[in-house]
Amino acid sequence: MDKTTLAVYDAAAPAFVQRWLTEDEPADLYALFRQFFRPGLTADIGSGSGRDAAWLAANGFPAIGYDLSEGLLAQARVRFPHIEFKKAALPELSGIPARHFDNVCCETVLMHLPREEIAPAVARMLEILKPGGVIYMSFRLTENADHREKDGRLFTAYVGDHVRRALAGHEILFDGTVARAAGGTIQRLIARAA
Repeated sequence: MDKTTLAVYDAAAPAFVQRWLTEDEPADLYALFRQFFRPGLTADIGSGSGRDAAWLAANGFPAIGYDLSEGLLAQARVRFPHIEFKKAALPELSGIPARHFDNVCCETVLMHLPREEIAPAVARMLEILKPGGVIYMSFRLTENADHREKDGRLFTAYVGDHVRRALAGHEILFDGTVARAAGGTIQRLIARAA
């Protein structure tokens, strides 16, 4: 994870979580989970506020949330005490065993990684999936050049190109975009692990 981006999330964790939890529930995202995810244990990588992990657990996909931000983890643990949240960083995801999860969710995280870490992050998330498991990844579309928001968060350009290359040999089940008022256009990719 980009260190400046992590510092921003740690410093302003309560404000980010408050904003995320007051946004409308992403019914379209949850419909994709229902359509493509297998019943079973799900890793929420970059779990942020914990909202998606809580939804997954309540809807037949027992979940463990992983995030690198201590601030976000603290917020998630308070709001969703029945969900397990652990510290882990992309691309390594240290401490997470291989072939352990039926599904992996990585919602709007990869865009914060330096370009050279994107392919290793995707490879590692595929590694923690059981054979035939399903991975969902999304990221804000940024074109032309990497940039930082005024608050310091990194947004890497052309993330989708790196993700698609990293998915070679795996079955892409869904590849689409959705416009979000607060977050620009979001690319969503779902694949089944070989």
